[in-house]
Amino acid sequence: MSGVPTPAASPFGNKSGTLVTTTPVSAPVPAVPVAPAAPQFNKTDIDTVTRAADTFTRLYYTAYDSYNRLRDLPNFYLDGLKELITHMPPTKHEMQSFDCHPVPGTSPPSLLLTVSGNVTHGKGATGNPPNTGNKTIDGHPRVFSQTFILIPDPNAPTTGKVGEVAKYFITADALRFVG
Repeated sequence: MSGVPTPAASPFGNKSGTLVTTTPVSAPVPAVPVAPAAPQFNKTDIDTVTRAADTFTRLYYTAYDSYNRLRDLPNFYLDGLKELITHMPPTKHEMQSFDCHPVPGTSPPSLLLTVSGNVTHGKGATGNPPNTGNKTIDGHPRVFSQTFILIPDPNAPTTGKVGEVAKYFITADALRFVG
């Protein structure tokens, strides 16, 4: 039984706390394929995606909070979402921060964007009817975190200038209320 430890009393290790293994010491280690190195982004690329994220978040949340959101918000998505928006109360977003990372594979790169802030549903604490209960979300700010994957629009006209901000579409959107 050389190279094969004997079973211990604990499934996690022997009495001395050493991990128990059943692989012989002389067994070859399988080769692990090495992934190709990720492309390096230069300062211009990072500045460009940061401007794109800033522009996107300002435009997106302005459209989301507007009275015309049924018309404007679906334009940000590859697939429209009018049905969902029609059942949502009015909102007011206060963006606190965003974090953006380029995703390699396209030029300009796709973006992974995370936004956090506060959102108030309804008309606010003073605009809701007096019978609005304290336990409803209407009128009370809630902390949110929203993560997007944005892909560049391949049909958007460009001038070819270095650092130009592309038009992006939302391909994935995950919203979470934190508080």
